[in-house]
Amino acid sequence: MPYSKTYLDQLTFDFIGAAIDVHRELGPGLIEGVYQKCLEHELRLRKISYSSQFNVPISYNGLELDANLRCDFLIENTLLVEIKAVERILPVHEAQIISYLKLLKSPKGILINFNVVNLFREGQKTFVTELYRNLPD
Repeated sequence: MPYSKTYLDQLTFDFIGAAIDVHRELGPGLIEGVYQKCLEHELRLRKISYSSQFNVPISYNGLELDANLRCDFLIENTLLVEIKAVERILPVHEAQIISYLKLLKSPKGILINFNVVNLFREGQKTFVTELYRNLPD
């Protein structure tokens, strides 16, 4: 993978900045789809390339399955982002992003919960894989 930890960390910083701006404008209490659309707009304004709401492929014993798993964002083809608007993040939400990281072979992911008072302090959690740990600085 041609990315470095520094590149991914800067991309993470840039994405979280966009999410904070969306949260600052809208606040908590809306449904996930609203935050999704606003984040897409914010990313376009910042000229950050992304894919959104695409099927996560599953391969099992050589068989390609369509399990209708949907990834919220893949930023610059490397940083995975799942957004939520829930009372609190549950273990199943963390398991989801960990599974997506594995299935998409992504080195880093962010789980964002917009249903919080302060997105920076309590609304985000970062996950890294062995792929990230093996990247150059």
